[in-house]
Amino acid sequence: MSQTVQLVDTLKKLLRERKITYAEVAEKLHLSEANVKRMFSKRHFTLNRLEEVCDMAGADLGYLMARMHEGTLVLDELSEDDERELVSDPKLLLVAQLLVNRWEYEDITSTYVIDEFEATRLLARLDRLGIIELLPGNRVKTKLSRDFRWIHNGPVYRFFEQNVARDFFNCKFDPKAGELLVFVAGMLSRQSNMHLQNSIRRLAREFDELSKEDGKLPLEDTFGTGMVLAMRPWELSIFAEMRRGPNLKKF
Repeated sequence: MSQTVQLVDTLKKLLRERKITYAEVAEKLHLSEANVKRMFSKRHFTLNRLEEVCDMAGADLGYLMARMHEGTLVLDELSEDDERELVSDPKLLLVAQLLVNRWEYEDITSTYVIDEFEATRLLARLDRLGIIELLPGNRVKTKLSRDFRWIHNGPVYRFFEQNVARDFFNCKFDPKAGELLVFVAGMLSRQSNMHLQNSIRRLAREFDELSKEDGKLPLEDTFGTGMVLAMRPWELSIFAEMRRGPNLKKF
């Protein structure tokens, strides 16, 4: 399969993930939907067209090439049973998170109360779940795609609601301590909402790229860092209670 075919097929997959239709692409490019379908079926794109469609998906050509070359890193989502197993064992969840953040086996066993026997057992479970590939000498290779996501309202989401959110926001958010909280609210159109969603995705990918680069540094030079990005059509409940009638406007 030629690289052009692989690249366009990767772009098609990206559009499906973002729930972007050919009709929306046609509107963006000022073409008919039939012409857009023909471009994809024949894999015939100019560089400018390719960049325009990537931009719709909140991506760039570098990201598209990286997705194309992922090879065996194809795990986009766990099954609900696998997610349930992951959150049922705090040590399993901890080791998974550390390995994804490129911790070495020796760093895990020296930093946490996990002996070598238990660590090896946890690695084997993560290998079975498909999160890592266990290599000789307890070395690992993560198998998560760049767009790996948890099941919406699945076991990990519920774990986050019950444990992570309250703990994460129990903080004064002091910029001098590497902390920051920004809250803004206003009226946005559907188009502006989607534009900002794409910006959030790009920022999340930048976080991921920086994390990969900083994973090469000594452990003592890096800090476990969390970033929460969220956006929703929303009104403060005490304001909503003052309405004369229910807000029937749908997004």
